Amino acid sequence: MPKPPPPPANRGPNPSPALQRAVAALQMGQIVEAERLAAEVLKANRNDVGAASILARALMMQNRNEEAIAPLERATRRVEDAGLETLLGAALGGAGRRNEAIDVLRRTTARRPPYLPAFQALAGQLHADGRIDEAVAVIESAIALAPGSLEFQLLLAQLLPQRNERGRARQILEKLRAAAPGHPDVLGALARVLLLDEPLSALDAKLREAAATLKTSPDEVPGRIAALVDERRKLEKELTQVTKKQSTGSMKMVINKAPDGTKSPNLADAVMMAYWPLPDETYTLENI
Repeated sequence: MPKPPPPPANRGPNPSPALQRAVAALQMGQIVEAERLAAEVLKANRNDVGAASILARALMMQNRNEEAIAPLERATRRVEDAGLETLLGAALGGAGRRNEAIDVLRRTTARRPPYLPAFQALAGQLHADGRIDEAVAVIESAIALAPGSLEFQLLLAQLLPQRNERGRARQILEKLRAAAPGHPDVLGALARVLLLDEPLSALDAKLREAAATLKTSPDEVPGRIAALVDERRKLEKELTQVTKKQSTGSMKMVINKAPDGTKSPNLADAVMMAYWPLPDETYTLENI
């Protein structure tokens, strides 16, 4: 079980007004303002773990990973929090300190209950370091903990051909195609595997099936899948400038298609930061 935070830390239902403003600024995509406000909170109270998290996120969204490391290291020494540790691993990797990132993320993936985003982050760092077998082992361990996760099954199927296990990758992708018909990433990964070792007659049948799902002709399937993947990549890029606004009493996500000039992180970091929640106690304005 995680240790409770130290009493001085500003974590809980009543964060300071300055931290409330920092959270709101981050949610609204005002990254520089969020950085300024979180830094002020930390200057007044070095034990404020929530402020350290907001500051680190703001720095990473500006591709200032090296600067994000110190506040995260201080925060993780004060409280055991798998989300903070995963954020620290991403910052270390983004700063080029991959071995340190892997060490941090290995410790986080050993925690129970498991924090699944740490497994994805660790596999990504291992893959970037060319350690494919280890990346596969990490994803397999995540699947053992969450056997119903389509995302981890797909990640495994995408890694397996890199160590000549196309048959196994195909089996996984066929099951995913049945479970999630028309999923563009599944169809794209399956098409790549089939192109490597499928007889043309069988490939033709798969293309016709994909064409029916995508409501297009077999000749247009590769281009259609490529377009869908490109659209997803653009969305992931836009999600680096995610904002939120309150609408009729609930939080509504808004994608800022005209970023405010800050530098974007790489694609892997973009996906992680887009889907990582803020700390529970500061995720929505209603909780502040």
